[in-house]
Amino acid sequence: MFIRSERLFLRPGWPEDWEELLPLIGDQAIVRNLSKVPWPHTGDDTGDDARCFVNAPQDRLFPRFLVTVPGASGRAMGARVVGGAGLNLLDGEVNLGYWIARDHWGRGYASEAARAVLGLARMLGHGRIVASHFIDNPASGRVLEKAGFRRTGRIVERDSKGRGMACPAREYELVFEAPSGCDDGDDAMGRKRAA
Repeated sequence: MFIRSERLFLRPGWPEDWEELLPLIGDQAIVRNLSKVPWPHTGDDTGDDARCFVNAPQDRLFPRFLVTVPGASGRAMGARVVGGAGLNLLDGEVNLGYWIARDHWGRGYASEAARAVLGLARMLGHGRIVASHFIDNPASGRVLEKAGFRRTGRIVERDSKGRGMACPAREYELVFEAPSGCDDGDDAMGRKRAA
C-alpha cells in the first residue's frame, strides 16, 4: 500500500532502506518516545534492527509505512525518508504509531502522516483507533489532537524498549462515525463536523 498526502508519500520499507533508516531512528531522542524500538538501535554497522524493520512482513489490516518527502519535482521515487507511521495491535486494540526524525521536527509531518494513516484505517474498516504518548513527550499529544484524537482520561504504564522500563503514558482515541451519505455533515475522516 502507498499513501500520498499533501506533502508526503508513505510507502512500505524496502530492503535497501535500512542504511537510510538507521541514522534517522538511531537517535535516542526518537527511540525513548517509542515503545517497541530498542536502544541502542543496533550497536554496530550491520543495521540489524533497521533491516528487521524494513524486511518484516506487512499485514494488510495493520500496514506500516516509511514517511518520505518527495523531491522538488514532486516525484515519489528518490524521496528522502523522514520518519515512520503505521497501525498495529496493542492490547487487542488498533493502535496508531509514528515518529519523525529530529531534523524534521516542527514541520507538521507527524500530524500529516497520522491523518493519512487514519484515512486508510477508516477505509480498511477500523472503527476505533487508539494512541498514546509518554507523559514527558507532550509534543506527541499535540500531534494526536491535530489528527483528531481525543483524550480518554486514562494514564497507563507503557513499556518502552528505548527507556528499558515502563513509563506513564496518556491514552487517546479516535472513533469513526459509521459511513453514510455524501453530505451528512461528516468531515473527510468520518467524524461529525460542528454545526
